[in-house]
Amino acid sequence: MVSTDFLAITPEIAVAVLALLLVAVALLLPQGARKGLVPLNVFGLLGILAYTVYDFFFGKMGPVFRGMYYHDQFADFFKILFLTAAILVILSSREYIGKWPAYRGNFYALLTAAILGMMIMASSADLLTFYVGLELMTITFYILVGYLPHDGRSSEAGIKYLVLGASSSAILLYGISFIYGLTGSTQLSGIGAQLGSSLTPPIILATVFLLAGLGFKISLVPFHMWAPDIYEGAPTPVTAFLAVASKAAAFAAVIRIYLVTLEHQSFVQTGVALLLILAALTMIVGNLVAIPQKNIKRLLAFSSIAQAGYLMVGVIAESVAGVKGVLFYAMIYVFANMGAFAVATYVGQAQGSDEIRDYAGLARRSPLAAAVMTASVLSLAGIPPLAGFVGKFYLFSAVIHQGYTWIAYVGFVMSMVSVYYYLSVVKVMYLGEGADLPDIPVHGAAKFTMVFTMLITLFIGLYPTPLAQMAISAATSLVK
Repeated sequence: MVSTDFLAITPEIAVAVLALLLVAVALLLPQGARKGLVPLNVFGLLGILAYTVYDFFFGKMGPVFRGMYYHDQFADFFKILFLTAAILVILSSREYIGKWPAYRGNFYALLTAAILGMMIMASSADLLTFYVGLELMTITFYILVGYLPHDGRSSEAGIKYLVLGASSSAILLYGISFIYGLTGSTQLSGIGAQLGSSLTPPIILATVFLLAGLGFKISLVPFHMWAPDIYEGAPTPVTAFLAVASKAAAFAAVIRIYLVTLEHQSFVQTGVALLLILAALTMIVGNLVAIPQKNIKRLLAFSSIAQAGYLMVGVIAESVAGVKGVLFYAMIYVFANMGAFAVATYVGQAQGSDEIRDYAGLARRSPLAAAVMTASVLSLAGIPPLAGFVGKFYLFSAVIHQGYTWIAYVGFVMSMVSVYYYLSVVKVMYLGEGADLPDIPVHGAAKFTMVFTMLITLFIGLYPTPLAQMAISAATSLVK
């Protein structure tokens, strides 16, 4: 039994070993020889990704460690997402991080440690186990956000994220303590069995505390205040990983807690009522406040907030179709968002600026970067035939089928609003002059990342069936 349990967490063990190996190699190698950390990290994560994909299709699924941990296709799907996002971040940031050779080794080790925390969050069947994974992920991000040496904005962002993140973690832990006081258990199955159908003030309070803590990680309105400043001040590759993988890990936890283990309990009913309001506010605020932004990272921050609202629509649906929509959209969001941030990383490094006005004439100065940014933002807007259109179709269809038609209308209208500010970036790139700005030829790993994300975004939009089938399998493993 013990060996079977440990076999089920092989990806987690491999990621932990890889993180420790990166620390050891960084300590042993001189600064000039640390470029080898990139291929070591990438090939290590590729190997773990290949094993996780195999486990998704052929692994023996079931609860392990006496029901404290889930080994199922739902968790494997998110692990594939985390590993894919990390590989793309590492490839797109190779030259960016290369400017600080003394800090290169620790960066990759911390990034890998964050993946381990996300994996634990996705598989946790116990609130305390989930909290440990959450803190492992969050503490590494505290360091990564303030990672740039001698950069005041990065240091400020790190301090802000530390203060706000610690506050949200305390609120979440207080909610967990309420749940334990109500049920005498921290295991999700035990909580579901103990909570009755009656709605009491302690249940409402526990729901609010849990939503507040998780809402911070997801950037739900009104817990979104941290996102624009942290996204702007953090190193761009860290911003990309924070916007994609951290958000997905929090959604994995929300889905488990509210839609499966506690299905048909008053706890869930209260949570869904609150999520309806928060999802609508998140879509509206994220899209409307993105319109006047002049900085590409702040624009993508508010875009990320709006995307959280779209994903929450699928959670509200409380069905296999809704969970499938969340999984599908989360995966295509990785490629669209990573494409946009890969361009932002490369252009920002070349020009020393993240202002949208400095993207003027990018179509002439760097045609590939402009094409990738265009494909990425149009996919985020949900324009066919790109993958974002299919993802939003799944999400809105699922919630309409459950009778929440009005929230789908809100999402549709806000998607149309998002087209305006996304196209404002495209307009600057293709119609702006940019005569005094330098050419930015793309090469190396960054070029591969941009081309790969653009092709995958287009391919999934034209042929979504394989990813959709994986999402259905993962959702079915969770929602019986």
